[in-house]
Amino acid sequence: MRSLKLLALASAAALAASTAHAAPATTWAYSAKTGVGASYEAYVDGAYKAGGRTGPVSKVWFSIADGVLTETMYGLIHEAQIKQMRIAVQTALGLAVEGADTTAKTEYLHVDAAGRPLSPAYKITTTDKQGRFVIEKRIFTDPDRNALFVRVTVKALKGPVTPTLVLEPHMANTGGGDTGAASAAALTAYEGKAFLSLKGTKPFAKAGASALKDGDALAALKATTTSAKGAIVLTGQLPAVAKEATFDFAIGFGPDAKAADATAAASLKTGYAEVLARYNGEGARVGWEDYLASLSELPRLREASENGGKLVQASALMLKVQEDRTHAGALIASLSNPWGDTVDATQSSTGYKAVWPRDFYQCAMALAALGDKQTPLAAFHYLPTVQVGAKTLGNKGDGGWFLQKSHVDGTPEWVGVQLDQTAMPIMLGWKLWKLGWLPDAELKAYYARMLKPAADFLVKGGKVNLGWNTSTITPPFTQQERWEEQGGYSPSTTAAVIAGLVVAGDIAEAAGDKVSAELYRKTADDYSGKVEARMVTTKGSFGDGHYYLRLNSDQDPDNKSKVEERNGQQAAPEDRILDAGFLELVRYGVRRADDPAIVATLPKLDDESMEDLYRVRYGFKFPGVEGTFPGWRRYGVDGYGEDTKTGANYGEGNQMRPGQRGRVWPIFTGERGHYELALAGLKGKPDAAALKTIRDTYVRAMELFANEGLLIPEQVWDGVGADSPHGYTRGEGTDSATPLAWSHAEYVKLLRSVSDGLVWDSYAPVKARFAR
Repeated sequence: MRSLKLLALASAAALAASTAHAAPATTWAYSAKTGVGASYEAYVDGAYKAGGRTGPVSKVWFSIADGVLTETMYGLIHEAQIKQMRIAVQTALGLAVEGADTTAKTEYLHVDAAGRPLSPAYKITTTDKQGRFVIEKRIFTDPDRNALFVRVTVKALKGPVTPTLVLEPHMANTGGGDTGAASAAALTAYEGKAFLSLKGTKPFAKAGASALKDGDALAALKATTTSAKGAIVLTGQLPAVAKEATFDFAIGFGPDAKAADATAAASLKTGYAEVLARYNGEGARVGWEDYLASLSELPRLREASENGGKLVQASALMLKVQEDRTHAGALIASLSNPWGDTVDATQSSTGYKAVWPRDFYQCAMALAALGDKQTPLAAFHYLPTVQVGAKTLGNKGDGGWFLQKSHVDGTPEWVGVQLDQTAMPIMLGWKLWKLGWLPDAELKAYYARMLKPAADFLVKGGKVNLGWNTSTITPPFTQQERWEEQGGYSPSTTAAVIAGLVVAGDIAEAAGDKVSAELYRKTADDYSGKVEARMVTTKGSFGDGHYYLRLNSDQDPDNKSKVEERNGQQAAPEDRILDAGFLELVRYGVRRADDPAIVATLPKLDDESMEDLYRVRYGFKFPGVEGTFPGWRRYGVDGYGEDTKTGANYGEGNQMRPGQRGRVWPIFTGERGHYELALAGLKGKPDAAALKTIRDTYVRAMELFANEGLLIPEQVWDGVGADSPHGYTRGEGTDSATPLAWSHAEYVKLLRSVSDGLVWDSYAPVKARFAR
């Protein structure tokens, strides 16, 4: 999604000159999650606080990958406290460990009669490749406490086995600086004001704590020490298992050791059955079942799906899980750290556990499409937290624009200006207003406070002075387009800017500001009138030469100027880089689906005979499923992915490599489905045959891209170049980031659009103005 290394503002030259680096002392975990979870917490007056229907607010999130518990957060949603917890098993034939020596299966623990998930509680089964044992873990949080509950069942198949928990803390969101201790009663760790305590219903047979050495956590199994500092590993040996045994554990978190220990003990005392029932919302208890039941549009979106509603129900859970529980409405991009298993964890990083207003908009719109009336409003109310102004830490320049990336508490992380991220909050506000969810009085208040400064910035731009960024922004030229890598005139960015300004005109008029309303509409007209002149080439290198550019750095789309080097890829002429961003012009209503330049671009975008460097579209076949399903890369010459020469992760060793390749993103299958719907609806509501084709092609493809945990990845493997060390099959999610909230959002919105027979993200006043 983002060029993480480059956007930290390390120079391309410095990266190119880098020599090989030693492996980091400790890393994060594998990012292809098959499960993520947290408790459902009901708002109290639009905020998260105790006293509501769900009682105390739990602020714990967890993730699962490769059959093991991975990053587990407590506090704010990005504050990881655990890297992973595996189970090592001593057998008569030697040691085996979950992950390397097992296969894994992910299942939802609580499902309805049709097999659709009712909560993000999981049953994870790991099976020894040599057939010596099977381990089943049941994982969920305690909705009334800051605790994670784990039930472990070990089955010995070929003689007795001795299991040991291997816990790798990463307290305070780093892999170093921890202090840990181990005893028969508990495994504990802390850094700063973050403490954890892992306790079981029975004492450990043996416990140890040791420093991580050479990245080998399993060496801790031989340790005889019971305390350690730095990057640490904690072990707790369980009693030998002759046939089958079940063990219950709770990991409690708190601001001090006593609180963490008491929290874990309290969860264990409440017990597995009751904690799970509260989490699920069974009977009179309020939990995830209640949230799903509140989604008024979910039943018809299930009907629009191709897998019986399993993925849309999982998507509803995923979108709501990935919201902070301190800052209501703070929707993040993903509970993962891209390519985390090779990312240095000695320094704190959020990965994708942060707010990007663009991803945020997609998620809020998808939640609204589901009929969730509360979370999108909370999201809208949250937005001033990430809008740049006089109160923004370190800001000395003009405001009105929205931070590129920020912590959920509003702390700036990346400070590039992306104009679509400034337009989308306006678009969200208009949508909520027209749905009747945002009252007129509140809209007017937010117009003065947030929306007018944003719209004014889209008109006038300004002088930025925040962190490294001291640029002058002149819209619609954007400092960064939606992939955060280069500046210029971008079709996708411009589409959002025009839509944002048109609906800002409506809002301004409702607020009694007719002068601004006229200015916003007039500016939108000006930007729209220059779209083709700035962004459509008639002298391109592909086909007949007539198509939209991904990005143009100047006023001439025919001069073949080079797009700046990014992600290890050489600078390429702008006419040789295609993407599907121009389809956003149709989605928002800026251009008709049969607009000549739109139609002219599609054959080039879809040309599968191009060499892989420039090729964007790929077809996928899936076992047991008839047909070929389409997918698209972000753009040609994209380097945000694994190395085609070595299979190495993106940016591994802190190096950008020329072989890096961005893979296929399920998002674009959804975006294309929306375009086809708009095309089918040019003369009225699409007919049943057209809707069936869209469902069978685009809806089904997105469902097939999801993994067994019903999570949709950021990227799926396209089979180009060297195999990944993970041995991906074509169409399988990669180590980039799973689940990507935007992927789930695009799927949900496509279902809503198909169900309505109308593009959910289409803006009527925009369409009436430009795409009649």
